[in-house]
Amino acid sequence: MYFKFCIPLAQVMAGIYIHIPFCKTRCVYCDFFSSTSMSKKTQYIEALCKELELRKDYLKGEEIQTVYFGGGTPSQLSADDFVRFLATLEMTGICKSRKEKKKGCHFERSEKPNEITIEANPDDITPEYLESLKNLPFNRISIGIQSFNDAELRFLNRRHNAQKAIQAIKICQDYGFSNISIDLMYGLPNQTMITWEDTLKQALSLNIQHISAYHLIYEEGTKLHGLLNQRKIVPVDEDLSVEMFSKMMDILENNGFEHYEISNFAKPGFESKHNSSYWNGTHYLGIGAAAHSFNGKVRHWNIPNLDKYIQSINQGNLSSEVEVIGEKEAYNDFILTRMRTMKGMDLNELELLHGKEKKAYCLQQAKKHIQNQTVLQENDFLRLTRKGIFISDGIMSDLFSA
Repeated sequence: MYFKFCIPLAQVMAGIYIHIPFCKTRCVYCDFFSSTSMSKKTQYIEALCKELELRKDYLKGEEIQTVYFGGGTPSQLSADDFVRFLATLEMTGICKSRKEKKKGCHFERSEKPNEITIEANPDDITPEYLESLKNLPFNRISIGIQSFNDAELRFLNRRHNAQKAIQAIKICQDYGFSNISIDLMYGLPNQTMITWEDTLKQALSLNIQHISAYHLIYEEGTKLHGLLNQRKIVPVDEDLSVEMFSKMMDILENNGFEHYEISNFAKPGFESKHNSSYWNGTHYLGIGAAAHSFNGKVRHWNIPNLDKYIQSINQGNLSSEVEVIGEKEAYNDFILTRMRTMKGMDLNELELLHGKEKKAYCLQQAKKHIQNQTVLQENDFLRLTRKGIFISDGIMSDLFSA
């Protein structure tokens, strides 16, 4: 089966996120909802399709610009699993598509504005696996590499080594992927500036288009948090963390990457359209256990339990929680999302959505940060300066409505 999603630029755009909770092993830092058992995979795929049918009107006909398979580890699914879901996406009318008649033809990976992303682990990426996916409309792949240092990968309990990560990227390129993103982590125990710079240099040598870089967080309930409590590891020094982030900005920007969001860097034109929807107010539908949805007025999040999710869907219901977004929450969300981007916050949009009083309040709260040169006001935008990025949480908190 061949899919070619047709998405008119003139329509209001929206996105779909599909949560695939299956992993072979659990990383020490991970607090996302996931399972290391694949026994319920077939039942889960069927439940995903049924949820699509149940919620086909959630986005009220808005055209879908992006589809994102995240996890967990979506590359644990087979091509047949993806075909089953994508066919349902067509059948429900959420995504309109046409089948190519030409034998052997498949989705043109360079076609815009479609962005259909699959997250993958390096050890799942083989020529055989990508061959099985070649007739599916994935035109972006996000690879969870985290580091090109073998000792750091062993500490994180990743299943791949540095050489496998390099091979995975090259295999993706061989199979025509020209929009490749990788995840990296910094601030690891025992990580040094030398190993961090080596990881960045290795990434740059591979001609990728996008890098997401995250500081290691000790989330409660993770194995990593347990190691910290047992004093088996020592967190990296805060000054070194700042230096690592600063070095990353210098190296990536000097090599043609734009720092378009606090944790994200891209070559021009390769910003993640899907992730950008979270920062610019675009509506999205989240499908699967623990997935979140947003339609502008209400947030939904599905139950983070595999069995209960499948059971509720099979009964024709959706076990989820709902939050109606009030004016205060909507304003604070606007600050939080827009100020994460390097473009910053459009003051005219702020006034349009939340009124003149909120705009005046925001500017009053921002005054000291403008004076301290951590926030720049320019052309009706407020944005973080480089100095401000390092204290962004505090700045955004000051701009929030009390």
